[in-house]
Amino acid sequence: RRHAQYEGSSAQDVQARNEEDLLCRPIGESSPLENLRLRLWDFAQCDPKRCTGLRLVKRGFVQSMPLKQPFRGIVLSPRGTMSVSPADVTILEQHGLSMIDCSWARLGEIPFRQMQAGGHHRLLPFLVCANTVNYGRPSKLSCAEAAAATLYICGKPNAALALLGEFSWGMEFMKLNQELLDLYASCENAQELVAKQNEWLAEAEKEQKD
Repeated sequence: RRHAQYEGSSAQDVQARNEEDLLCRPIGESSPLENLRLRLWDFAQCDPKRCTGLRLVKRGFVQSMPLKQPFRGIVLSPRGTMSVSPADVTILEQHGLSMIDCSWARLGEIPFRQMQAGGHHRLLPFLVCANTVNYGRPSKLSCAEAAAATLYICGKPNAALALLGEFSWGMEFMKLNQELLDLYASCENAQELVAKQNEWLAEAEKEQKD
């Protein structure tokens, strides 16, 4: 109760999409995203028609950057060893947030070592997808869902909603995960967040058995 892979991109495509000087749409002064630095490493593995990261870049909410560009903010990465938590808000506000835009089926092709030198690598806690590719599945979030979840957990709910508002399924993500997101946002640090996550999952499993 609680809850066709794109093959046509060459190395040149990746380089062109990462190094292109993108003209981002200016964000209005009243936007909750105005002072947030949102970045993306794009490996051109996804179908461009379904890629949420590419859509956010085109809309001007996120900026694509080359792989070797230094980045000191939060990096959402499956190679992280700590969960993102409200304790990361200072890093978010001072240095920003970056996503890795790639296919879950092709993680082995990503040069994670080149990203380890900078940034604060973080994992996301348990959440359920609402995007049309992985709807209902746990953890395999799209870039937009991952970014919105991080913003919400770090005390930026309006910014999270602004990103999700770009997608027809955006509010469904909130409906599926509202309880969990509020739970995570109430924690002080990653240790407390993981403990509460595990308690919630244990209770959910018990309810399912009952």
